[in-house]
Amino acid sequence: MKANVGNVDRIVRVILGLVLLFLGIFALHAGAWKWILIILGLIGLGTGLSGSCLLYLPFGISTRKAKS
Repeated sequence: MKANVGNVDRIVRVILGLVLLFLGIFALHAGAWKWILIILGLIGLGTGLSGSCLLYLPFGISTRKAKS
């Protein structure tokens, strides 16, 4: 899969993913919000670590700098 996520975007996604995972696992006790936060955290963490976002592909968006 083509990398389309830049460095700043990746850092933000990883940090936000970890925060959402933490909130989903430790802060909320039960209910749908717990699982929503966990899933969103895993998506953010996964896209940040892999460097590619599936939602960017159909729109042709890329926050990654072009190679010179």
